[in-house]
Amino acid sequence: MDSAAADPFDTSRFEAGRNRLASLAYRLLGSAADAEDAVQDAFLHWQAADRQHIRVPEAWLTKVVTNLCLDRLRSAQARRERSVGAWLPEPLLDGDPMLGPADTFEQRESVSLAVLTLMERLSPAERAVYVLREVFSHSHGEIAEILDITESASQQHLHRARRRITAARRRGGEVDPASARRIVEEFLAAASSGRTERLVALLTDDATAISDGAGLARRLLRYDTPQRVAAVARAGFKPSAAKRRFAGGTPAMHYAVLNGSPAIVTVVDDRIVGTVTFDLADNKIVTVRGIAAPDHLTHLTESWRSHTPDAPLIAEW
Repeated sequence: MDSAAADPFDTSRFEAGRNRLASLAYRLLGSAADAEDAVQDAFLHWQAADRQHIRVPEAWLTKVVTNLCLDRLRSAQARRERSVGAWLPEPLLDGDPMLGPADTFEQRESVSLAVLTLMERLSPAERAVYVLREVFSHSHGEIAEILDITESASQQHLHRARRRITAARRRGGEVDPASARRIVEEFLAAASSGRTERLVALLTDDATAISDGAGLARRLLRYDTPQRVAAVARAGFKPSAAKRRFAGGTPAMHYAVLNGSPAIVTVVDDRIVGTVTFDLADNKIVTVRGIAAPDHLTHLTESWRSHTPDAPLIAEW
């Protein structure tokens, strides 16, 4: 029999687990591009390994991907790029395989932009333990083996991670999809027509807006009162020739779900040029996140091109 055909750890075995590995890497890194790189590097490690001595390939690959991601998180370059206040996660379209398991509330919440951002406050080890335990249900014994730490250390990392995320998490929870869409449509209608009072009414008293400044700012732009958030939204969504030139054409604005959250996706010729996502609570908007840095939209654009969106909320902005 051909040795390649007899090998239980061949390429097809790796590919069968690729989506799981990618969803692990994405949760650890918050970047689709970096997650894809980590999975590809893991494939190269797997090809070079003595596979006859790998008893459980899924466990071996989980360990390789996790540690490749930790190396990335610990690097000096990554610390500069991801310094607190200067980085937002890369958004993914609902249904993207990289979002991974979504059977429980904890699994869905772990891939929200809010929690991915909060996980930046954790140490790399805390982040890894949190993801491996809360999302992928690994035991502390398995996590200890993956990270080369003791079970006690794994338990301590999980306790600290849970405490930090819970303390920093703003109120929220899952919102009825129809209500979420209605709120976003009202927000867009009010912002594009300049109705500041209606915008303020849609926001909680402690609403916050965060923007990456289309990648042009060195730090994130933050606005911390309903009046300031409304003013920024009105200015941002007011059409102008200068904005169309910057976008490279006449945008259409669609409703979408990104990382489990309702969102507005701005599209020019099948290319996404910006997203605005919303965290909701009690039928009001708690947080608005604007992402327009081109390197954060490449994977999303690829997904969008194979996606059939609803009719745009604004066809020609």
